[in-house]
Amino acid sequence: MSGHSKWATTKRHKAVVDAKRGKIFSVIAKEITMAAREGGGNPEFNARLRTLILKAKGSNMPADNIDRAVKKGTGELPGMTIEEITYEGYAPGGIGIIVDVTTDNKNRSASAVRSVFTKAGGSLATPGALAFNFQKKGQFLIAADKTDEDTLMLAVLDAGAEDIKSEEDHFEVLCPMNAFDQVSQALEKEDIQPDDASLAWIPGSLVPLTDPDAVKKTIRLIETLDDLEDVRNVYANYDVDDSLLE
Repeated sequence: MSGHSKWATTKRHKAVVDAKRGKIFSVIAKEITMAAREGGGNPEFNARLRTLILKAKGSNMPADNIDRAVKKGTGELPGMTIEEITYEGYAPGGIGIIVDVTTDNKNRSASAVRSVFTKAGGSLATPGALAFNFQKKGQFLIAADKTDEDTLMLAVLDAGAEDIKSEEDHFEVLCPMNAFDQVSQALEKEDIQPDDASLAWIPGSLVPLTDPDAVKKTIRLIETLDDLEDVRNVYANYDVDDSLLE
């Protein structure tokens, strides 16, 4: 069983549904600002913005916060400069980790990410070092009680989805980056609202992790990175047995 698929995506799905609302609001607001800046403030013509607004509403983010984030992106309100940055690094044992950050202070973010890797016995890598082993794809996480597998397949396969995984309490839909908008619209047409929709780094091959101490250190590193204020998502290419995760 793939630890990356089962543990990491399940954890991210649960985080969207139940976890730290303060951080979720902050991260989503920055993403909304970026989406509005790049694609305009009208969600009807900006699929990424439309998906993020649905995500924000699903997290009970106040409408005023959403509106302010959009207007900061379109320039109607003054705001800080928001940047999206990707960091690459290695956990102890050579596991590759990609960290997606949305920040208004790249020096603060870089220092925080570097500190976490160093304290965990890992290291940051040069940009592009892990590109051979990860591919950016559209990823949709959908609670299992919102739909069933057959309905989901009918909705997304013709729109360009290439893989549907059924996990304990949710489905994971993957698609090429250029099919993200079409899959998002197909889900919307069937009234299936994702709990999370993003462009995610999916590993092409996984590194077996069998030593309990290495598993503990790797997961602790990932969780510490995920707790950082500016970190949006953390991806890793490890493969670990469920018994070790437990």
